[in-house]
Parts: sequence; structure tokens; C-alpha cells
Amino acid sequence: MKAIIPEHDDSFAGQAMLPPQSLKAHKGRGAVSNLQGRYEVHARGGFDDGWGVGGLDEATGEAGPPTWKTQVSDEQARTILTRNASPDLPFNVSLNPYRGCEHGCIYCFARPTHSYLGLSPGLDFESRIYAKVNAPELLRRELAKPSYVPEPIALGVNTDAYQPCERERQLTRRVLEVLHECDHPVALITKSSLIERDIDILAPMAARRLAAVAVTVTTLDPAIARTLEPRAAAPARRLRTIRTLTEAGIPVGVSIAPIIPFVTEPEIEQLLEAVRDAGAIHAHYVVLRLPWEVSPLFQQWLEAHFPERAQRVMNRVREMRGGKDYDSAFGTRMRGEGVWADLIRQRFEKAVHRLGLHGKGGRFKQLDCTQFSRPLVVPPLGAKVKKGDAGQLDLF
Repeated sequence: MKAIIPEHDDSFAGQAMLPPQSLKAHKGRGAVSNLQGRYEVHARGGFDDGWGVGGLDEATGEAGPPTWKTQVSDEQARTILTRNASPDLPFNVSLNPYRGCEHGCIYCFARPTHSYLGLSPGLDFESRIYAKVNAPELLRRELAKPSYVPEPIALGVNTDAYQPCERERQLTRRVLEVLHECDHPVALITKSSLIERDIDILAPMAARRLAAVAVTVTTLDPAIARTLEPRAAAPARRLRTIRTLTEAGIPVGVSIAPIIPFVTEPEIEQLLEAVRDAGAIHAHYVVLRLPWEVSPLFQQWLEAHFPERAQRVMNRVREMRGGKDYDSAFGTRMRGEGVWADLIRQRFEKAVHRLGLHGKGGRFKQLDCTQFSRPLVVPPLGAKVKKGDAGQLDLF
């Protein structure tokens, strides 16, 4: 940031103006800064005048190192099912019990959604979480509508349905209980081992072709994972989760996403071998996507953790995006285009064929919608769940 000194103000005489301070990583957080959202009207910026010791904590306003404690707030959602018509996605309907995600994955394509709340897609996204406390009740009402036509619901697509606050909130589990009760098919995607808690629901559903799971594995290097996705399960723990789910009879696919040139890209073959050995039956991939504010946030992360290769990484990203940081065109946004994108595709396809991870996908198409039955009990508007009894509705 350039310091601007008034031409006729002598109060700055003799003072040394400090250069802009380099961005530093925050322990346990993915984003390096609290970059403003694109809808903010007023620009803000910090400047170290040399008087502070250790700076101010942006979360608390107090002196000392930044902490950025997680805040989880209740939200009364108006709707709960989201529909899309994207040809790049294998599902049409999704459900997200939370806004924001404490996993803090720096590459998360959902980060820009916090801009709609007047918050930052940076540190705010991973520290200010909103729990849709009425999600199970809204889902029940939606499934009870005479006009509702069942099709597989993708659970936890925008933000992870098994992020840390789910241990206490249990919204994802309560949503699964509704789907299980109605014999409604569901497909989940997660980076968390917390999904093992719900095997008692998912295993019997999977036995009737009503449930499937995908686990995202980005890298096998724990050092990279700690900065890339700091509060998600460690790579070795995710492999154990794949094995545990598989042994319970739940079909598990793997998402190798995102593939980041010169960071996680060298591991493609090693990653696929590891997930195959853990019991995965299918794998797909997505190359790095940098929509809206994700691009500057990711570049800040590169400069903080991989400064020696930051420019090299971005050059390859732009080569796969027609010279831009990102191209949102259907058909290419997930895989990119050009020589580098073709090389990644060839490497991935050859590896999945060699390892037998091809031809077993289409987990959404394999789910059975014919067993669906509408819920017998539908809560009235505004009904609340009794404390200590997440499964019983307070109807009276």
C-alpha cells in the first residue's frame, strides 16, 4: 500500500514511512488475508505505523497475534434444496446445511458466496459459519409436497456437510435421518472422517442403493495439506475413512480435486494408487478453479507458502484457461483446455484404467428413486427441535 503524505503537512517531517508488510499465514487458516468481497462499497486497508507490537487481531481488535476464532451463528433458511442445470455436474439437486466452511481450503470455489452476506471470502469464510438450523424441517416439508419428484440429492457440495461444527450441531445427521425415513437417495462428498459417525444410517441405505459417498483427496503430503486445507482431515485419515466406509458396504468414489500444477499435480498417479488400495471404486478429477475472489486469495497463499514457484503455477493455470485466471465456460471449466490440460487428462485416464478405477462411476445414476415414500409427519412452520433430542419434533 502506498503511503500518501499531504504536501503542506509538516507533522510527517522526520518520520520513517514503513514499506507495506508482507502477508503472513495464519495458523490453522487457509486464507492469508480477509480480502474484501466484490460488493463492498468502501475500501479498507491496514497500515503498520510502527507503534504496535505484533499488530492488532482483526477478529478481536486487541493487541497480539491474530487468532480468528470460529463463530457459528444460527440461520433460519427460507428454502433448502438448490437446483442447477449445469451440464458439468452429475446431479440436479443439492443441499447444504451450512454457509462458510471451517476446513479453510484455499481453493474452495464457494468462497465468493460470502460476499453476498457482506463478508470476506477470505478469513471470514472459514471463521464465520452459518448453520441452517431448520434444514431438516424444511427438507421434510419439501419431500411432503404432492408435486415433489424424487431424484438423488447431493449433500455437502458447496461447503462440507461434515465440517467441525457438525459434531455439535448434527444438522447433516438429522437431514440423513429424514432421507432414510423416506427412502430417498443421497450422495455425499466430504473431506472429513466425521462421516464415519453416520455409518449406522448410510450402510443400510447403501445396501438398498440409496446412498453413495465421495471422498475428496487432494494430496498425500501432510505438510502441503496443513496449509492447503488446514482444518480438514489429514490425508492418511481420509484414506482410513475410505477403507472404513468400504468395509461397511458403502460404495466410495474419490474426487482428486483440485489438481494444482507443480503443487499437487505431480502426485496424480500416487494418489490414485493410494485410494485404490483403500477401497475406492471410482475416481474423477477437477483442475484448479479460481472464480472471482478465489484468484487473489489463492495467489496470496502461493506467495506465502510457495513463493519460489508462485509465478510458474499461475502461468500454467492461465495456459489452461485461455490466458485468464479462470474461464467459467461449460464443458471446460472443470478440466481446462490446451496442452497442459490434455496431459493431465491423459495421465489421469491411463492411471484409472491401469488401476481399475474406471467404469464404476455414475454413482448418481446407480441410486434408486423408486423406493421413495413421502414423510408421514410434517412439522408446522416454525416448529423447533427439542434440546437434547435431535430426532424428535416438537409439534405441540
